[in-house]
Amino acid sequence: MSFLEGIKRLIKYRWLLQLLVERDLKVKYRRSVLGYFWSILNPLLMMAILTIVFSQVFRFDIPNYPVYLLAGQLMYSFFAEATSMALGSILDGAALIKKVCLPKYIFPLSRVLSSFTSVLLSLCALFIVMLGTGVEFHATLLLLPVAMLYILMFSIGVGLIMSAAVVFFRDLQYLYTVFLTALNYITPIFYPVSIVPAEYKALVMYNPLYCFVTFFRQVTIYGEWPGISEHLWCLGYALFAVMAGIYCFKRCQNKFILYI
Repeated sequence: MSFLEGIKRLIKYRWLLQLLVERDLKVKYRRSVLGYFWSILNPLLMMAILTIVFSQVFRFDIPNYPVYLLAGQLMYSFFAEATSMALGSILDGAALIKKVCLPKYIFPLSRVLSSFTSVLLSLCALFIVMLGTGVEFHATLLLLPVAMLYILMFSIGVGLIMSAAVVFFRDLQYLYTVFLTALNYITPIFYPVSIVPAEYKALVMYNPLYCFVTFFRQVTIYGEWPGISEHLWCLGYALFAVMAGIYCFKRCQNKFILYI
């Protein structure tokens, strides 16, 4: 199946994609009194706790630290949640996959898009903190959709790879949790990149999430227009992940039925 045919099938089954996204959101907030409001409240609470710990205990001297922290936390949390949910999407959809002929990539894609919907709501928390701390709103916010698109594409690509791989190697779901923990610490979310020792700086600088987080902070907090190199790095990581994800998923999808 060509890429164009895949797009046509996605359009054909867009109703199913919408239903799966809505189902994931309803399950996420089921029996919750505050419901979707948690998408705003949860990042605010996490920001408050981490700000107290890292700005008072470790005393990182970062201007507008609450906003700096929340911006990084939103990007990392979206990637972690989206890819973790996509990881088990094929296994969770096994009953439907066995009975109905439909595009299997819809399952990981719906999980990523449901997480993306949540993070869009969580952006309200960032704007609230920016208003509360007196951070100026810059014209660079016009590039916010571009920043979100980059990390969305990257998450879709990684989600496709992980959802296919876990079908054949179930231990991956436990290893991935460990990987995300390590990724949290090698991404400058709650600390400045300046404190990273020189011998480890390359590990941080070539971390894809570092590029996405930096780009996001530039357009939201600092009012800086990202240069061509920043766009190319983010776009390069995003396109590579999507192409690798599509390739791996297509190679594996016909064998899913034998392992789920």
